[in-house]
Amino acid sequence: MLTLVHDPGYLAAVRRAPSDPTGVGHGLGTTDNPVFDGIYESSALIAGGSVTAARLIHEGKAQHAVNIAGGMHHAMRDAASGFCVFNDAAIAIAWLLGQGYERIAYVDLDVHHGDGVQAAFWSDPRVLTVSIHQTPLTLFPGTGYPEETGDPVKAPGSAVNLALPNGTDDSGWLRAFHAVVPGVVRAFAPQILVTQCGCDTHHEDPMADLGLTVDGQRAAYKAMHELAHEVSEGRWLTLGGGGYGLVRCVPRAWTHLIAEAAGTPVPPARPSPTPGRRTCCPRACGSNRRAR
Repeated sequence: MLTLVHDPGYLAAVRRAPSDPTGVGHGLGTTDNPVFDGIYESSALIAGGSVTAARLIHEGKAQHAVNIAGGMHHAMRDAASGFCVFNDAAIAIAWLLGQGYERIAYVDLDVHHGDGVQAAFWSDPRVLTVSIHQTPLTLFPGTGYPEETGDPVKAPGSAVNLALPNGTDDSGWLRAFHAVVPGVVRAFAPQILVTQCGCDTHHEDPMADLGLTVDGQRAAYKAMHELAHEVSEGRWLTLGGGGYGLVRCVPRAWTHLIAEAAGTPVPPARPSPTPGRRTCCPRACGSNRRAR
């Protein structure tokens, strides 16, 4: 499965990385991609989760499926990059292509450009990659300019990139999104929609400089859900991604994402749970009361 996207030599390097963390190469053993025990197994598990989610949709067992651990969109065919070892998004898309799908749209909402997925399908007209991100002039990975539009011979127009200036807030981000993303996805008419929903676009995220709120992110998830029902008969595979505001942003943003995919969206006005408190499990203690 991993070889659908990654070079066998790279897979072998990831396997041996724990025994040779500084000399293995392939982008491993760096500040962004540190080597740890079990790096191959845990990274493969993430990829397997995304393929399992894709399989559930393909087999009609689920209309929407979420792998929050996924969205490792920077990994390249033969290199780790940007905290990403195996590109689960590209692997899941490649698996779906192998099942006979002819048009798959991938929309990347992460603050960073979805460079690894774009690279994987640069010359494949069956896959539309759309990425809306902070300008590469000021942020890793330094790609994702508007003129990047796919292989000019084999797949012209198969890549769409919206590079937004630092400080773009909810209104500016959503205006750019609605002006471009739904239209290009509708024109492509995908059979399945895949989204990467990194929440590092939040204004408090320490790794980047966009200015969204959780409510802006929630609006984007809702729009993707509605678009999936409009263009791909509801088939929607959605993945996690970046997010480094670990207390105030990530849990709230991805709660909205999962709730949206589950068909039970959380009203924006609902208060967050009180810190330090939990709801008892009726089976465990016979009570629905809150307890410390």
